[in-house]
Amino acid sequence: MIDTYVAFDVETPNTRNDRMSAIGIAVIKKNQIADTFYTLINPETYFNAFHMELTHIGPQTVKHAPTFKQAWPTLETYLDQGILLAHNATFDIHVLLFCLKTYHIPWKSYIDYADTVRIGKACYPELENHRLNTMCDALGIPLNHHNALSDAKACASLFTNFYEQINTDYYIRTFDVAQNKTLKPWQ
Repeated sequence: MIDTYVAFDVETPNTRNDRMSAIGIAVIKKNQIADTFYTLINPETYFNAFHMELTHIGPQTVKHAPTFKQAWPTLETYLDQGILLAHNATFDIHVLLFCLKTYHIPWKSYIDYADTVRIGKACYPELENHRLNTMCDALGIPLNHHNALSDAKACASLFTNFYEQINTDYYIRTFDVAQNKTLKPWQ
């Protein structure tokens, strides 16, 4: 079994989903949250009203926040610690990769990850849906939805619950950055 996972969640400023306005990270070691990190990100682009209302982040909020390029050295130290986890992982991975591409930052060619939506469906098929807030409500996990750190911690808590029930290694997939797709996708 793998020892370290890194749950992360991003918030975006608009529907283009090619920049982030915040990122939250929760590092899981030996099936416990061992470390967390949160930062606002100045996306250097426009915010739309829907996203500002949803995330409570806007131009004034990020005015003095680092850009993605400035935040990357710190983010990389966290994200490189283990297998990435996210709730609807391909969304968060795509936003991360768009940011890396926009700022011409090389990283990995392949990213190992697991999606807590997919694992949640296997562990709790009886739930009406497997959205983050639905699953957290069902399992009594605290959540301040659309706050990147709260979402990342909730994702990590879901995963620790799943880890106790099933072989989570089965759900690890590899994302090929050059091809912009998951290798061995779910059928």
